[in-house]
Amino acid sequence: QVQLVESGGGLVQAGGSLRLSCAASARTFSSYGMGWFRQAPGKERDFVASISSSGDIIYYASSVKGRFTISRDNAKNTVYLQMNSLKPEDTAVYYCAARSVVVGVRSPANYVYWGQGTQVTVSR
Repeated sequence: QVQLVESGGGLVQAGGSLRLSCAASARTFSSYGMGWFRQAPGKERDFVASISSSGDIIYYASSVKGRFTISRDNAKNTVYLQMNSLKPEDTAVYYCAARSVVVGVRSPANYVYWGQGTQVTVSR
């Protein structure tokens, strides 16, 4: 069992930055690939970014590439999402998730553990 706790969300003006953190409880954190997803009201949960267990393979959604950076610190059991140049359309609840498979990193169905989410609101 892996417990994930996100933090760092909040209200920010367009063009601003936020850094999300996701702390994991498991000692085996370094064996899990991690992902960030987001869900806006009335919409499906969308892929944002993923990082492999060792941190060497990273993917981004096209909508955030060049603005967001995913990283992890296995010594601290934490994954991060640095979000720059934020836009109003980035407003959503952001979730971190853990997977044990190496394929299908963009699909929520391949993630077995989820955090409770943190709200990010970007004002115009």
